[in-house]
Amino acid sequence: MSMLLRRNSSQLRLLLSSAAQATRLASSGVEPPSAGQQEIRKQRRQPPPVVPDSEIKKSVFISQSSDVFTNLALEDWLYKNFDFSRHHVLLLWANDPCVVIGRHQNPFTEANVSRLVERGITLARRNSGGGAVYHDLGNLNCTFFSPRERYDRKYNLNIVTRALFREWAIKAEINERDDIVVMNKKISGTAAKLGHPNSYHHCTILASANKLHLGESLVREPANYISKATASVPSPIRNLVDVNRTVNVAQLRSAVGYEYLRTAATTLEDGGSKQTMQQRGFQLVNPTEKWFPGIEELRYNYSSWDWVIGKTPKFTVQKELEVKGDEQDMKLKLSVEVEAGLMKEIGIQLPQSDQLVPVVTPLQGKPYNEENLNGILGALKLVSASNVKQAINGSA
Repeated sequence: MSMLLRRNSSQLRLLLSSAAQATRLASSGVEPPSAGQQEIRKQRRQPPPVVPDSEIKKSVFISQSSDVFTNLALEDWLYKNFDFSRHHVLLLWANDPCVVIGRHQNPFTEANVSRLVERGITLARRNSGGGAVYHDLGNLNCTFFSPRERYDRKYNLNIVTRALFREWAIKAEINERDDIVVMNKKISGTAAKLGHPNSYHHCTILASANKLHLGESLVREPANYISKATASVPSPIRNLVDVNRTVNVAQLRSAVGYEYLRTAATTLEDGGSKQTMQQRGFQLVNPTEKWFPGIEELRYNYSSWDWVIGKTPKFTVQKELEVKGDEQDMKLKLSVEVEAGLMKEIGIQLPQSDQLVPVVTPLQGKPYNEENLNGILGALKLVSASNVKQAINGSA
């Protein structure tokens, strides 16, 4: 492993040297190429040479961390820094209880964020698309790394289904959404990150996850959310242990890893033990700064409020309430506009009216969460109907 990292570190040094050389050229009066010249050069770029399967080696990296932010940082570090042109990698990792949402999702439409905090379940945002998933140590995560031109999602999913059949005779299928299902229930979801020169496809495998916590974690606060964020598609799920009680994460990790190593690099050709012996095998990796320089900064970014919550696309949440009146109660609708995770505009309106009356509260400009939303609702319920009418008439 250290040899592999040294090789990639040297690539980083070459990049730094190139940058320094460019600086020297600029300081010596040599003008950098214009935007037009750069575009022509891009057009002239030839596609990368095709590397035959026989020259591609494969490794299975097993993360020694169960911290979701560390594992997301490790995944990102490999994606940004590793050379996969002749060396494909499968990263296997598992996390302590957490909910992981897609890059373009709204966490408040996928889960009750305040309740997650109360239960000690971490909320994280990954760098790929797709829907929200619950992770715990009964769930195995697989990340298949390859050059962009070698990206093949179906190949990766077939590695998983073949491993399940070889190890436990479990017949799994790949549906039209690229989910892996067993007897019409989902055991694996999928997402990807496609860049240049690298790409990755990752999927989850439910082995023995806590289904009670899974169900409770992915229930949002009852309210009307107006949002353009990517929404998850709910599906019935199944643990592999419900199909075969002998399934466990350690054995699953081994089965998927060996299936990956024994299969040719770009075709689903089973090479058996001969193919396996020609690969670089299983390698335990310790995602620390010593092994992966810069990973601590990546982890800090992934765990930051600005990324997890602040990256949420703009949305509006509406919730109905009743205020007490002398003769009859008045039905109102609270409307909160949230941008970059902060409550920008807070107002109330009658159910059949478009008129929005601003609500004065010290929570304006503060982070949105279900606890703060219910705090505003609680305060409004103490206001009398007559005061609300005066406010509405006064703003008309």
